[in-house]
Amino acid sequence: MGVTLGVVVLTMGNRPAELRALLDSVEAQEGGDNGVRTVVLGQGVELPELPGWVDAVELPENLGIPGGRNAGVERLRELGGTDVLVVLDDDGLLPRTDTFRLIREAFEQDPRLGIVSFRIADETGFTQRRHVPRLGKSDPMQSGPVTTFLGGGHAIRMSVIDQVGLFPAPFFYAHEETDFAWRALDAGWGIDYRADLVLQHPRTNPARHAAYYRMTARNRVWLAKRHLPAPLVPVYLTSWTAYTLLCRPPMDGLKAWWGGFFEGVRVPCPPRRPMRWSTVRRMARLGRPPVF
Repeated sequence: MGVTLGVVVLTMGNRPAELRALLDSVEAQEGGDNGVRTVVLGQGVELPELPGWVDAVELPENLGIPGGRNAGVERLRELGGTDVLVVLDDDGLLPRTDTFRLIREAFEQDPRLGIVSFRIADETGFTQRRHVPRLGKSDPMQSGPVTTFLGGGHAIRMSVIDQVGLFPAPFFYAHEETDFAWRALDAGWGIDYRADLVLQHPRTNPARHAAYYRMTARNRVWLAKRHLPAPLVPVYLTSWTAYTLLCRPPMDGLKAWWGGFFEGVRVPCPPRRPMRWSTVRRMARLGRPPVF
Protein backbone atom coordinates (compact mmCIF):
# COMPACT_ATOMS: atom_id res chain seq x y z
CA MET A 1 0.00 0.00 0.00
CA GLY A 2 2.97 2.34 0.33
CA VAL A 3 2.90 5.10 2.95
CA THR A 4 -0.23 5.03 5.12
CA LEU A 5 -1.63 8.17 6.72
CA GLY A 6 -3.38 8.85 10.02
CA VAL A 7 -5.16 12.16 10.59
CA VAL A 8 -5.46 13.84 14.00
CA VAL A 9 -7.82 16.75 14.64
CA LEU A 10 -8.19 18.49 18.01
CA THR A 11 -11.37 20.39 18.84
CA MET A 12 -12.84 22.38 21.71
CA GLY A 13 -16.31 21.53 20.40
CA ASN A 14 -17.15 25.14 19.53
CA ARG A 15 -16.81 24.89 15.73
CA PRO A 16 -19.00 21.95 14.67
CA ALA A 17 -19.78 23.33 11.20
CA GLU A 18 -16.12 24.02 10.43
CA LEU A 19 -15.11 20.61 11.79
CA ARG A 20 -17.64 18.86 9.56
CA ALA A 21 -16.41 20.83 6.52
CA LEU A 22 -12.84 19.76 7.30
CA LEU A 23 -13.87 16.11 7.61
CA ASP A 24 -15.75 16.36 4.31
CA SER A 25 -12.55 17.64 2.67
CA VAL A 26 -10.61 14.74 4.22
CA GLU A 27 -13.14 12.26 2.86
CA ALA A 28 -12.92 13.91 -0.57
CA GLN A 29 -9.22 13.17 -0.97
CA GLU A 30 -8.28 11.14 -4.04
CA GLY A 31 -9.07 7.47 -3.70
CA GLY A 32 -12.08 7.86 -1.42
CA ASP A 33 -11.82 5.30 1.39
CA ASN A 34 -8.11 4.79 1.02
CA GLY A 35 -7.34 3.42 4.45
CA VAL A 36 -6.66 6.79 6.10
CA ARG A 37 -7.52 6.64 9.79
CA THR A 38 -9.00 9.86 11.14
CA VAL A 39 -9.05 10.56 14.89
CA VAL A 40 -10.96 13.53 16.31
CA LEU A 41 -10.23 14.35 19.94
CA GLY A 42 -12.49 16.52 22.09
CA GLN A 43 -10.40 18.53 24.54
CA GLY A 44 -12.45 17.98 27.69
CA VAL A 45 -15.72 18.46 25.79
CA GLU A 46 -18.46 16.29 24.35
CA LEU A 47 -18.00 15.80 20.63
CA PRO A 48 -20.76 16.57 18.14
CA GLU A 49 -22.14 13.78 15.96
CA LEU A 50 -19.40 12.68 13.57
CA PRO A 51 -19.30 10.45 10.48
CA GLY A 52 -19.06 6.74 11.18
CA TRP A 53 -15.58 6.45 9.65
CA VAL A 54 -14.15 8.88 12.24
CA ASP A 55 -12.61 7.54 15.46
CA ALA A 56 -14.02 9.87 18.14
CA VAL A 57 -12.11 10.30 21.41
CA GLU A 58 -13.38 12.49 24.25
CA LEU A 59 -10.48 13.46 26.50
CA PRO A 60 -11.37 14.01 30.17
CA GLU A 61 -9.76 17.47 30.17
CA ASN A 62 -8.12 20.02 27.93
CA LEU A 63 -4.54 18.76 27.59
CA GLY A 64 -3.38 21.72 25.53
CA ILE A 65 -2.29 21.51 21.93
CA PRO A 66 0.84 19.36 22.39
CA GLY A 67 -0.81 17.11 24.97
CA GLY A 68 -3.84 16.62 22.74
CA ARG A 69 -1.66 15.76 19.76
CA ASN A 70 0.22 13.26 21.90
CA ALA A 71 -3.09 11.61 22.78
CA GLY A 72 -3.87 11.45 19.06
CA VAL A 73 -0.53 9.80 18.34
CA GLU A 74 -1.14 7.22 21.06
CA ARG A 75 -4.60 6.48 19.64
CA LEU A 76 -3.15 5.94 16.16
CA ARG A 77 -0.58 3.59 17.66
CA GLU A 78 -3.37 1.60 19.30
CA LEU A 79 -5.21 1.35 15.99
CA GLY A 80 -1.98 0.41 14.17
CA GLY A 81 -0.92 0.71 10.55
CA THR A 82 0.02 4.42 10.39
CA ASP A 83 3.30 5.51 8.79
CA VAL A 84 2.70 9.27 8.73
CA LEU A 85 0.76 11.47 11.15
CA VAL A 86 -1.21 14.34 9.56
CA VAL A 87 -2.34 17.12 11.95
CA LEU A 88 -5.06 19.54 10.84
CA ASP A 89 -6.75 22.47 12.62
CA ASP A 90 -10.46 21.88 13.23
CA ASP A 91 -11.37 25.14 11.47
CA GLY A 92 -9.17 24.39 8.47
CA LEU A 93 -10.11 22.94 5.10
CA LEU A 94 -8.28 21.01 2.40
CA PRO A 95 -9.23 22.85 -0.83
CA ARG A 96 -7.37 20.35 -3.05
CA THR A 97 -8.24 16.69 -3.40
CA ASP A 98 -4.67 15.55 -4.14
CA THR A 99 -3.12 16.66 -0.81
CA PHE A 100 -2.84 13.18 0.69
CA ARG A 101 -1.37 11.78 -2.52
CA LEU A 102 1.28 14.50 -2.52
CA ILE A 103 2.12 13.75 1.11
CA ARG A 104 2.56 10.07 0.38
CA GLU A 105 4.77 10.80 -2.61
CA ALA A 106 6.96 13.20 -0.60
CA PHE A 107 7.68 10.63 2.12
CA GLU A 108 8.12 7.76 -0.33
CA GLN A 109 10.64 9.68 -2.43
CA ASP A 110 12.86 10.86 0.44
CA PRO A 111 13.52 8.36 3.26
CA ARG A 112 15.20 11.09 5.38
CA LEU A 113 12.25 13.47 5.14
CA GLY A 114 10.80 13.63 8.63
CA ILE A 115 8.29 16.49 8.55
CA VAL A 116 6.27 18.31 5.89
CA SER A 117 4.78 21.73 6.63
CA PHE A 118 1.65 22.88 4.80
CA ARG A 119 1.03 26.37 3.45
CA ILE A 120 -1.70 28.10 5.45
CA ALA A 121 -3.88 30.38 3.32
CA ASP A 122 -7.20 32.15 3.83
CA GLU A 123 -10.19 31.79 1.50
CA THR A 124 -8.64 34.31 -0.93
CA GLY A 125 -5.37 32.36 -1.10
CA PHE A 126 -3.44 34.90 1.00
CA THR A 127 -0.75 33.55 3.35
CA GLN A 128 0.16 35.64 6.40
CA ARG A 129 3.85 36.36 6.91
CA ARG A 130 3.89 34.52 10.23
CA HIS A 131 2.82 31.35 8.41
CA VAL A 132 5.98 31.18 6.30
CA PRO A 133 8.58 29.27 8.38
CA ARG A 134 11.57 31.27 7.13
CA LEU A 135 13.22 34.54 8.11
CA GLY A 136 12.74 37.72 6.14
CA LYS A 137 10.07 38.58 3.58
CA SER A 138 10.07 35.13 2.04
CA ASP A 139 7.77 34.16 -0.83
CA PRO A 140 5.04 31.87 0.58
CA MET A 141 4.86 30.13 -2.80
CA GLN A 142 8.49 28.97 -2.57
CA SER A 143 8.83 25.40 -1.32
CA GLY A 144 12.01 24.07 0.22
CA PRO A 145 13.84 22.87 3.34
CA VAL A 146 13.18 24.79 6.58
CA THR A 147 14.01 24.53 10.28
CA THR A 148 10.49 24.47 11.75
CA PHE A 149 6.91 23.81 10.70
CA LEU A 150 3.37 25.09 11.09
CA GLY A 151 1.07 23.68 13.74
CA GLY A 152 -2.17 24.15 11.78
CA GLY A 153 -1.24 21.72 9.03
CA HIS A 154 1.69 19.33 8.95
CA ALA A 155 2.70 15.71 8.47
CA ILE A 156 5.28 13.78 10.52
CA ARG A 157 6.76 10.38 9.88
CA MET A 158 5.82 8.19 12.84
CA SER A 159 9.33 6.78 13.04
CA VAL A 160 10.54 10.33 13.82
CA ILE A 161 8.20 10.45 16.81
CA ASP A 162 9.41 7.02 17.86
CA GLN A 163 13.01 8.29 17.76
CA VAL A 164 12.82 11.80 19.24
CA GLY A 165 9.72 11.56 21.43
CA LEU A 166 6.32 13.24 21.59
CA PHE A 167 5.42 16.93 21.66
CA PRO A 168 6.34 18.76 24.92
CA ALA A 169 3.05 18.60 26.83
CA PRO A 170 4.08 21.20 29.49
CA PHE A 171 4.22 23.88 26.75
CA PHE A 172 0.39 23.62 26.47
CA TYR A 173 0.31 26.23 23.69
CA ALA A 174 2.96 27.91 21.51
CA HIS A 175 6.35 26.80 20.14
CA GLU A 176 5.77 23.08 20.64
CA GLU A 177 6.41 22.65 16.90
CA THR A 178 9.80 24.36 17.15
CA ASP A 179 10.74 22.18 20.10
CA PHE A 180 9.89 19.06 18.09
CA ALA A 181 11.57 20.39 14.94
CA TRP A 182 14.87 21.06 16.71
CA ARG A 183 14.91 17.51 18.08
CA ALA A 184 14.14 16.08 14.64
CA LEU A 185 16.86 18.17 12.97
CA ASP A 186 19.37 17.13 15.62
CA ALA A 187 18.50 13.49 14.86
CA GLY A 188 19.30 14.04 11.19
CA TRP A 189 15.78 14.34 9.74
CA GLY A 190 14.74 16.89 7.12
CA ILE A 191 11.82 19.34 7.23
CA ASP A 192 10.19 20.63 4.03
CA TYR A 193 7.78 23.52 3.55
CA ARG A 194 5.42 22.70 0.67
CA ALA A 195 3.50 25.54 -0.95
CA ASP A 196 1.34 23.06 -2.88
CA LEU A 197 0.02 21.44 0.31
CA VAL A 198 -2.62 23.98 1.29
CA LEU A 199 -4.72 24.20 4.43
CA GLN A 200 -7.37 26.87 4.00
CA HIS A 201 -7.77 28.65 7.32
CA PRO A 202 -9.43 31.90 8.43
CA ARG A 203 -7.03 34.80 8.84
CA THR A 204 -6.40 35.32 12.56
CA ASN A 205 -4.27 37.27 15.01
CA PRO A 206 -2.64 35.00 17.62
CA ALA A 207 -2.46 37.87 20.12
CA ARG A 208 -6.24 37.71 20.40
CA HIS A 209 -5.73 35.06 23.08
CA ALA A 210 -5.11 36.41 26.60
CA ALA A 211 -2.50 33.75 27.32
CA TYR A 212 -0.58 34.34 24.08
CA TYR A 213 2.05 36.72 25.45
CA ARG A 214 2.75 34.77 28.63
CA MET A 215 3.02 31.36 26.98
CA THR A 216 5.08 32.49 24.01
CA ALA A 217 7.60 34.13 26.34
CA ARG A 218 7.73 31.23 28.79
CA ASN A 219 8.08 28.65 26.05
CA ARG A 220 10.85 30.60 24.29
CA VAL A 221 12.87 30.37 27.48
CA TRP A 222 12.10 26.67 27.81
CA LEU A 223 13.18 26.10 24.21
CA ALA A 224 16.54 27.68 24.88
CA LYS A 225 17.07 25.90 28.19
CA ARG A 226 16.11 22.51 26.74
CA HIS A 227 17.92 22.53 23.41
CA LEU A 228 20.55 25.21 22.84
CA PRO A 229 24.26 24.92 23.57
CA ALA A 230 25.00 27.07 26.64
CA PRO A 231 26.73 29.96 24.77
CA LEU A 232 23.66 30.42 22.53
CA VAL A 233 21.06 30.59 25.29
CA PRO A 234 21.59 34.30 26.18
CA VAL A 235 21.98 35.23 22.50
CA TYR A 236 18.67 33.59 21.58
CA LEU A 237 16.77 35.12 24.49
CA THR A 238 18.26 38.57 23.92
CA SER A 239 17.31 38.54 20.23
CA TRP A 240 13.73 37.53 20.97
CA THR A 241 13.40 40.10 23.74
CA ALA A 242 14.62 42.82 21.39
CA TYR A 243 12.23 41.65 18.66
CA THR A 244 9.30 41.67 21.09
CA LEU A 245 10.06 45.21 22.26
CA LEU A 246 10.40 46.41 18.65
CA CYS A 247 6.93 45.03 17.91
CA ARG A 248 5.60 47.35 20.65
CA PRO A 249 2.93 45.10 22.19
CA PRO A 250 0.19 46.71 24.31
CA MET A 251 1.15 47.44 27.90
CA ASP A 252 -0.92 44.58 29.33
CA GLY A 253 0.56 42.23 26.73
CA LEU A 254 4.09 43.34 27.59
CA LYS A 255 3.42 42.81 31.28
CA ALA A 256 2.17 39.29 30.58
CA TRP A 257 5.20 38.66 28.32
CA TRP A 258 7.67 39.58 31.07
CA GLY A 259 5.72 37.44 33.52
CA GLY A 260 6.01 34.48 31.17
CA PHE A 261 9.69 35.16 30.53
CA PHE A 262 10.59 35.03 34.21
CA GLU A 263 8.32 32.03 34.71
CA GLY A 264 10.38 30.23 32.06
CA VAL A 265 13.59 31.21 33.83
CA ARG A 266 12.29 30.16 37.24
CA VAL A 267 10.41 26.96 36.36
CA PRO A 268 12.35 24.00 34.90
CA CYS A 269 11.09 22.08 31.87
CA PRO A 270 13.38 19.04 31.58
CA PRO A 271 15.07 17.28 29.99
CA ARG A 272 17.98 19.41 28.83
CA ARG A 273 19.50 17.89 25.69
CA PRO A 274 21.55 20.53 23.85
CA MET A 275 21.66 20.12 20.11
CA ARG A 276 24.97 19.37 18.43
CA TRP A 277 27.02 22.22 16.97
CA SER A 278 26.74 20.46 13.61
CA THR A 279 22.96 20.97 13.87
CA VAL A 280 23.49 24.67 14.61
CA ARG A 281 25.62 24.93 11.47
CA ARG A 282 23.03 23.04 9.44
CA MET A 283 20.30 25.41 10.58
CA ALA A 284 22.51 28.38 9.69
CA ARG A 285 22.98 26.97 6.18
CA LEU A 286 19.20 26.68 5.91
CA GLY A 287 18.92 30.40 6.70
CA ARG A 288 17.78 30.28 10.31
CA PRO A 289 20.46 29.69 12.94
CA PRO A 290 18.89 29.09 16.37
CA VAL A 291 19.61 32.59 17.63
CA PHE A 292 16.73 34.41 15.83
